[in-house]
Amino acid sequence: MMKMSANNAKARFGELLDKARREPVTIEKHGRAVAVVLSTEDYEELEALKLSRLRDEVDIGREALERGDFVEVDAAGLQQLAGDIKTTGRKPTG
Repeated sequence: MMKMSANNAKARFGELLDKARREPVTIEKHGRAVAVVLSTEDYEELEALKLSRLRDEVDIGREALERGDFVEVDAAGLQQLAGDIKTTGRKPTG
């Protein structure tokens, strides 16, 4: 993956777009990655992968419901679960 400073990206925007058509370009500000510019095709592929993964997760949830494999929680429990997921991520299933 190519890297480019934010100042360079601003000054050479056309070149940035040309490079992004070939490979993702990381934009750095003060030496820290802040953005990635990628081709429309790469973006669409990434979105399709995310959608596929989301559909798989929904299917896993539906299957668990059908098996009766779930726990009911109240509003406070739901807030706790959401906080845990934000902190640690969702544990892999299967």
